[in-house]
Amino acid sequence: AWVSSLSMGMVFFCSPIVSIFTDLFGCRKVAVIGGAVGLVGLLSSSFVSTIEPLYFTYGILFACGCSFAYQPSLVILGHYFKKRLGLVNGIVTAGSSLFTVSLPFLLTVLIDSVDLYNTLRVLCILMFVLFLAGFTYKPLVPNTKDKEGGKKGKSKFPPAKKICNFSVFKVLSYRIWAFGIPAALFGYFVPYVHLMKHVKDKFGDSVREEVLLLCLGITSGVGRLVFGRVADYIPGAKKVYLQVASFFFIGLMSMMIPLCNVFGALIAVCLFMGLFDGCFICIMAPIAFELVGAQNVSQAIGFLLGLMSVPMTVGPPIAGLLRDKLGTYDVAFYLAGVPPLIGGAILCFIPWVHERQKLKERAKPVDGETTEKMLENESTLVSDATEKPVKELDSGF
Repeated sequence: AWVSSLSMGMVFFCSPIVSIFTDLFGCRKVAVIGGAVGLVGLLSSSFVSTIEPLYFTYGILFACGCSFAYQPSLVILGHYFKKRLGLVNGIVTAGSSLFTVSLPFLLTVLIDSVDLYNTLRVLCILMFVLFLAGFTYKPLVPNTKDKEGGKKGKSKFPPAKKICNFSVFKVLSYRIWAFGIPAALFGYFVPYVHLMKHVKDKFGDSVREEVLLLCLGITSGVGRLVFGRVADYIPGAKKVYLQVASFFFIGLMSMMIPLCNVFGALIAVCLFMGLFDGCFICIMAPIAFELVGAQNVSQAIGFLLGLMSVPMTVGPPIAGLLRDKLGTYDVAFYLAGVPPLIGGAILCFIPWVHERQKLKERAKPVDGETTEKMLENESTLVSDATEKPVKELDSGF
């Protein structure tokens, strides 16, 4: 459990570092290196015979490779698509839902037939495909190193201030977004981690809890495709309202889990939860593009994913602790529904704040023009005032 937990945490924890490398070297190099590192980590894990080395080979090396491969795949889409960026993100992220549904069945067959070590080697084929896919990325927006090299006439690293682009936090709407989403995620992943155990406690072996994962995966894929397309019709930062709706429904569904005394009701809850989970995920990149622009989107996403790693790691263990103390998951699920509702309420302010920022930015050039006109008027008045005595003197002579 600690190996998989460390792996998930590292994928998100590395994201700020990945964003810096993406800005410096571009999406293609970072994605290719990430695929290669992930391949090495997974392959070396297949030769490990004790648990301790897995903390490094799978929990750190493989996870870091996945992190380096994952983030450029979100950033590169904004280089090619503008009008249909939401739909494109929906199609790309729907792939993970497809594998969420199919891989558990495939892994069960592989482990039963060729054991765990050979299963990991088979999965290396997928990592190799990921490695090859990285070569297809052709960024259209120049990276920070290229821009600095172009200015100086030679390849040179930019200053530290440009490498770590903390200027994205100067954008108030992004600041609200970057702290509102982690606030919501303290309870967001609790159902995903503890739902299977809750079903076993409540229904025993009379039901197949894998059906719930299937429902979550299928509707999450549908949600990514549908809401990705819907997001394209919503202008500007108002796309955030889709994430607000996602957090509201996911929080509500979390609170409803303890109330479901029939397995069919749990299936309905999981269908809705998966649908809005897909909505939340697919519009992450389009919102980042709207708030900070294409030049800053890489580090904006990186910082956000890094901040997300804290609640993702902390929330589920707290829920597990509550279950150990109280003997039931009911209170944990009720409390898990509260942070998404709070986070959604915080995000409601973003469109209003972003619109005010845009109005201020539009007003700045106008103010500059009026100031220049005032200076020109003052200069003409001064020249007129100096010319008058000269003319009078000329007439006197």
